[in-house]
Amino acid sequence: MRRFSAIVIAVLAFGALSGVAAYQKMRPQAASAGGDHWQEVAWPYPRDGWPAGRAFRCDDCGNDIELYVRPKIGFCNCDTGVADDDEVDRVADLDLISERYAPLAPGKVIRVADMSGRSRAYDLDMAGGVRHRAVGIAVSHRCDVLVAVVQGRARTDELQHAALQFLQTGEMKHWMMAALGGG
Repeated sequence: MRRFSAIVIAVLAFGALSGVAAYQKMRPQAASAGGDHWQEVAWPYPRDGWPAGRAFRCDDCGNDIELYVRPKIGFCNCDTGVADDDEVDRVADLDLISERYAPLAPGKVIRVADMSGRSRAYDLDMAGGVRHRAVGIAVSHRCDVLVAVVQGRARTDELQHAALQFLQTGEMKHWMMAALGGG
């Protein structure tokens, strides 16, 4: 009987420690330097053909800016990378935020963490008739693409500046390259 009690206590202790570790791993964390205002939040979108990414909220940036970042492995043209606005429209996950979005202007060539690609500004019709702006970002590494969407009530140039500054932090560069299978 003592042996059974010891096993039960050990299993309960292991379960409690595992639960504490999982809670600490899953709770939102503040992002690092350059991103002091960014708070990691749970990925808010349902599962689709791609793995969930990382989601962040910048309450101190003004206009409640949100950023969603995730890799799409094997989803990029290996020869040209992200070469045009049609590709940004297709891969940038805007449809997760709102089914009603429209580009505002032609996109721009950008670099993020030594990856090249494009960004493009959009107008979003949110639920309840609220309008937000968004910037879709798609950059490539080999045959993979990393997509990011930043959205909020700010001007598109403010959204893009805030997102790119955060994506250039050491922590995010490291995560992006790891998510895309290394250097």
